[in-house]
Amino acid sequence: MASQIVSTPDTLGGKPRIDGTRISVAMILEELAAGETPADIVETYPSLTLEDVKAAIAFAIAQVDAARVAAE
Repeated sequence: MASQIVSTPDTLGGKPRIDGTRISVAMILEELAAGETPADIVETYPSLTLEDVKAAIAFAIAQVDAARVAAE
């Protein structure tokens, strides 16, 4: 996962994104929340793989877990 998710200040304003794309983790999560399946997302964005979508989900989970720990 770590190698697939990157964040650089000069691309998408530093938002976490899939390496080699301008597709943010947030955009993938928004698509999932709207009811799209990982396969639908890969079909819509052919530069993505199912592993990229899974990496975005895992990244989001890690961020939520980190926030929960920090709040305790």
